[in-house]
Amino acid sequence: MKARLFLSGIRADGHHGARPGEKDTAQPFVVDLDLEVEVTGDEIDATADYRGVTERVREVIEQGSFDLIESMAASIADACVAFGPIRRATVVVHKPNAANRLEIDGVAAAVTRPE
Repeated sequence: MKARLFLSGIRADGHHGARPGEKDTAQPFVVDLDLEVEVTGDEIDATADYRGVTERVREVIEQGSFDLIESMAASIADACVAFGPIRRATVVVHKPNAANRLEIDGVAAAVTRPE
């Protein structure tokens, strides 16, 4: 069966940004995932590995370097669909500090793979 799995509030710090100095100090990022999963049974191995997906998201944020949150979202989405049972991933990356600078509630970008 196909199911949708939602993982929200995955937090990690990373060195990302297009403005001068943004990559000098780690900033917080928050990721929400909407994953379409092929579930093959009623056991834990029959669906996506939540822990593995969460760890991979944090690795992309902590070890990568992106100018745009759109690029980060695309990289995370690609990493998600590399997990066998995940057929489609929509990734929303929030950059809380950018919102503070702009005096708005939030800045986020979303990417879906495959397109």
